Amino acid sequence: MLFSFLYFLFSCIINIMIDRYSREEISKIWDIESKFNYYLKVELAVCEAYKELGRIPAEKLEEIKNKAAFSVDRIDEIEKEVKHDVIAFLTNVNETVGEENAKYIHMGLTSSDVIDTAFALQIIDSSKIITEDLNKLISTIKELAFKHKNTVCIGRSHGVHAEVTTFGFKLLNWLDELERAKESFIFALKEVSVGQISGPVGTYSNVSPEVENKACKILGLTPAKISTQIISRDRHAKLLSSLSLISSIIEQFATEIRHLQKTEVREVEEGFSKNQKGSSAMPHKKNPVLCENLCGLARVVRSNMITAFENINLWHERDISHSSAERIIFPDSFILVDFMLHRFTNVMENLVVHEDNMLKNTNLYGGVIYSQKVMLKLVDKGYTREEAYRIVQKHALNALNGGDFKQGLKNDNDVISKLSDKDLNSCFDVDDYLKNINTVFSRFE
Repeated sequence: MLFSFLYFLFSCIINIMIDRYSREEISKIWDIESKFNYYLKVELAVCEAYKELGRIPAEKLEEIKNKAAFSVDRIDEIEKEVKHDVIAFLTNVNETVGEENAKYIHMGLTSSDVIDTAFALQIIDSSKIITEDLNKLISTIKELAFKHKNTVCIGRSHGVHAEVTTFGFKLLNWLDELERAKESFIFALKEVSVGQISGPVGTYSNVSPEVENKACKILGLTPAKISTQIISRDRHAKLLSSLSLISSIIEQFATEIRHLQKTEVREVEEGFSKNQKGSSAMPHKKNPVLCENLCGLARVVRSNMITAFENINLWHERDISHSSAERIIFPDSFILVDFMLHRFTNVMENLVVHEDNMLKNTNLYGGVIYSQKVMLKLVDKGYTREEAYRIVQKHALNALNGGDFKQGLKNDNDVISKLSDKDLNSCFDVDDYLKNINTVFSRFE
């Protein structure tokens, strides 16, 4: 089984990077044994549908359900001869149920009826884990956001100090993005949670739509409104897009932590265990390695999304150019996103927040970040906006070159002629900047 070998090889590479949690939980859904188990679920659901319609005797269905089995080794052996994995699977299953019962299996179906319907089941089971991961990360970030609702830090635009915000407010933005990503993921999941039992070109030539309806109901799927020989791949591209969005959002958060862990910033740090080492050469190093790892993995997931979009373009009612790619991009995207969510949750649970450094950074250069408040106060006192801007910018730029913004203002006659000490000090009141924080937080309670 060439595809099986290639997938195994690729998965080995991925699994080097992922922990025991992901391997045991989500990877199992995509292994070879599980794939054929999902195939068998579909075949048995179709047999059940035929029984309900009187096409298979009840006692024969029970025999099939009791006896139906497969062996991956035996499927391998058969496929070497027939060069078709679904036929090899069916041949092996037929061997287990006996000749008399074998005639009831796969009646009127084509291979993709089994493959695509089983594929939907794999996606659904994997998505349950992703949803649990998202819920846990959302809960973790929400708890941290409310904990640091009033932890003052600097907001940045273009990477440059702008005005004060709070660390909790920053995290609240993350929470909002994650909640939207979850909604997009659930919507995309619904789009792909469909099955088909419609025959060689989707026209139900040798199988009744009733069989499809009943089989899909048994499997917990919605029948596709229409299929060719396959379920249209725009559905699957949408799902990969939602996984890519999740990975990109995590990358954004991880990038922020990497910036905030810079030595000259040092507002947050990844947790650093007692015996951990950051560098083989420099003992002082504490590097944001987990977040760097997450940024790299996001690139892989996004590249898989491109392949999913390429898979939409198939010849006529179908070819199999999508199949080889999907055996890689779907297992690995689910495994990677599961890992990324799990890892980033761990990062957030162990995040070290340096509140003193956050406050110190807001006061650099004599509180230059309060420049807008000073400018507006001068306008209130009679200066034109242009005049006020010129005065304040002069002291701000001087402060950035080594001066002290507040002290410079106090020494400027153009300023003190308009502003009392009380007026000036009020411009540096951090609480005034945060007076509406509670309003925003109330939207997330």
